[in-house]
Amino acid sequence: SRHNNRAGGLALRRWKPVIVRCSGQELPSSAVAVGAEFDAKLFRHNLMRSDNYNRRGFGHKEETMELMNQQYTSDIIKKLKENGNEYTWGNVTVKLAEAYGFCWGVERAVQIGYEARKQFPDEKIWITNEIILHISCSFTHFHGYGLQRRLEEMEVKNIPVEEGKKKFNVVNKGDVVVLPPYGAPVEEMVTLNDKNVQIVDTTCPWVSKVWTTVEKHKKGDYTSIIHGKYSHEETVATASFAGKYIIVKDMKEAEYVCDYILGGELNGSSSTKEAFLEKFKKSVSKGFDPDVDLVKVGIANQTTMLNGETEEIGKLVEKTMMRKFGVENVNEHFISFNTIFYAAQERQDAMYKLVEEKIDLILLVGGWNSSTTSSLQKIAEDRGISSYWIDSAKRIGPGNKIAHKLMHGELVEKENWLPKGQITIGVTAGASIPDKAVENVLKKVFEIEREEALQLA
Repeated sequence: SRHNNRAGGLALRRWKPVIVRCSGQELPSSAVAVGAEFDAKLFRHNLMRSDNYNRRGFGHKEETMELMNQQYTSDIIKKLKENGNEYTWGNVTVKLAEAYGFCWGVERAVQIGYEARKQFPDEKIWITNEIILHISCSFTHFHGYGLQRRLEEMEVKNIPVEEGKKKFNVVNKGDVVVLPPYGAPVEEMVTLNDKNVQIVDTTCPWVSKVWTTVEKHKKGDYTSIIHGKYSHEETVATASFAGKYIIVKDMKEAEYVCDYILGGELNGSSSTKEAFLEKFKKSVSKGFDPDVDLVKVGIANQTTMLNGETEEIGKLVEKTMMRKFGVENVNEHFISFNTIFYAAQERQDAMYKLVEEKIDLILLVGGWNSSTTSSLQKIAEDRGISSYWIDSAKRIGPGNKIAHKLMHGELVEKENWLPKGQITIGVTAGASIPDKAVENVLKKVFEIEREEALQLA
């Protein structure tokens, strides 16, 4: 049976007020009292059964998908796909990655967002997270009549943020709030539930699967080792469903943790407990004690990280626990579930295939905060191929100039980035990027090629 009252119920009983934080840093979400006895899994279960919650759309899919197809499809991309993902325009040959751009989860989120406005024509609609705003802003850059303008016309607004905190005081009872594909921290869900708003949850099922994994870790008294970026929206949400956790961004940090577990006998990279806690002060759960909380561990991941690296980290941790506690006892100290996000895996596999092609450079289209695009760029750079990560077509020009992001985060400009004469360009895009966005980038490339051809004429 469905609950027509708020989702608190059993999950919200016997609260002991504790502000949920990463050690050393408040989580970038509303400060909500969630006590030690708070059952996040039960709360979410009850919320999903309430009348003020929707995650399946409102029956307007056909109409909204038709609108999205009109706005976001591309004739250039269509031509590429009709010709085996490769086509030549003038002196420019484009090779498009076999898997790129809009993933199913993001497409579903945008589509449900469109449905929400049709379902609630008069209510105020809010968006909690910049992942959807990034998509909308990108659309504005890429083609004039973009999603951002449509959102403004539909009076869809983002929750304001001040000093890293979302100001949910602007949201009132009866408003509609859209949760993003990367999910929302449980404390934000509690806040919205208390306000009795209509929640439209577009969280990707693959992200929800990771939440289920860390909940299993918590139930078994395992600490979650989360492969991700501690400030990324998805990892913040995942951590809120975990018990004890530590977030590692790459293999180097994982090796540091494993070296500490082994008392410095892995590679000697770790040192004291104090140094450990200082290094991970923004990446561990409150009260984390590495001497106690790294005895039983499980692996989880931010779905947009390099999947191969997640697997390697899992193998390293498993071998570490075997070495520490013995092969026969490893199951008491290590647990692993498959949380590989196959849409990200497909894009990474396609990128590995693309870098094997004979190409002069690679263009990557994605937002600056896109972990998917960052992972794809790493593949190109590891192969020594010139790559240019841009968030929109406006980064190209005037003339043969490009402003692009480096792996380390700097935004730099480069003159004469596009070689003269016959060139072959590899192209891919992050999970939040529609075909129309890629088309507008390629049009800028073709303009440079045409200008150079006229100069030579």
